[in-house]
Amino acid sequence: MTGFETLPLTRPDAQLVTVFGGSGFLGRHVVRALAKRGYRIRVAVRRPDLSLFLQPLGRVGQIVAVQANLRYPDSIVRAVEGSDVVVNLVGILQETGKQSFLKLQADGAGEIARAAAAIGAPLVHVSAIGADAHSASVYARTKAQGEARVFEAGGDAVILRPSLVFGPGDSFFNRFASLARALPVLPLAGAQSRFQPVYVADVAEAVARAVEGRVPAGKIYELGGPEVETLDALVRYMLKVTLRKRTVLDLPRPAAMLQARALEIVDTLTLGLLPASLKLTRDQVTLLQNDNVVSEAAKAEGRTLEGIGLRPTAMEAVVPGYLWRFRKAGQFSKPEGPSESEVPETLAPEPYKPAKPSGPALGPDATLPSRMGTRWGTRG
Repeated sequence: MTGFETLPLTRPDAQLVTVFGGSGFLGRHVVRALAKRGYRIRVAVRRPDLSLFLQPLGRVGQIVAVQANLRYPDSIVRAVEGSDVVVNLVGILQETGKQSFLKLQADGAGEIARAAAAIGAPLVHVSAIGADAHSASVYARTKAQGEARVFEAGGDAVILRPSLVFGPGDSFFNRFASLARALPVLPLAGAQSRFQPVYVADVAEAVARAVEGRVPAGKIYELGGPEVETLDALVRYMLKVTLRKRTVLDLPRPAAMLQARALEIVDTLTLGLLPASLKLTRDQVTLLQNDNVVSEAAKAEGRTLEGIGLRPTAMEAVVPGYLWRFRKAGQFSKPEGPSESEVPETLAPEPYKPAKPSGPALGPDATLPSRMGTRWGTRG
């Protein structure tokens, strides 16, 4: 006996993690974070052929995509089979065809949780701040229903609720920057609602730590960044970064609902071909009426990024690095202000002039005739 308990050690490369929705915006960052740790990753998606771009994130054979559809429980069971940990990232902001909020965010979440519990695999479920069973928004209601069904399944589960997620390829800053490039006015629904934008890589790291077992199960964690800003302030920050001047208009709720209804009709008439940056639904307008920030209860109980040992990344450290492409001259655009010729030179404003000229060819008094040839050190 050595006095130490013998603990079963399992290397990450001996563990299989199944990630539902791994090809999405958040999914690709989660897959990268898990691949760096050495896990074998099974990406469960509807179209595996569209997920091949994930394979270079890991070693040969480390990342494999399989077909799974949350509307078909049998495909979920097959995707989960043999997994050590299961991650569910599936979520939509707009219903399209058979892809409804209820089927994906409530029923689908329940099916994944039951399949994971049946084989004893822990589950990491990503929901959203604002999930509320009594919300007027169908999106928020089904997110809450999904969380309830995850806990009802009875397995070990960690639920993460991020606020607005930003990063390269996001659907927020990129969307409004695209609109600012085409429209002179940016109408906003819920302009005074508050958000706490969180960096996508921070959310992915939180998921990875939960997979490692470093985040206690059975709790709901709320993930937000270091800044709390209104929607109006976030859009104006985007305009500042992209060096564009646009009018930001705060739409009253009735006007915003009318605008959303009109865009829904246009989207239907064009068979869904309306550009993503122009799409807006009445459910989204309803959702935007409420704040989207980390609760005081979560802060007090340590159910935050800081509580699991992560330091949130500020927007200013990331957003300018991917929004420069929306400037008129791209990376060559210059911020407004004085030109280079008008900027004072602070290092050497004028040539150095010694108070008393001296040197090997000068006498003690520079006003006297030059004494060229005077030996060094024999002045005066």
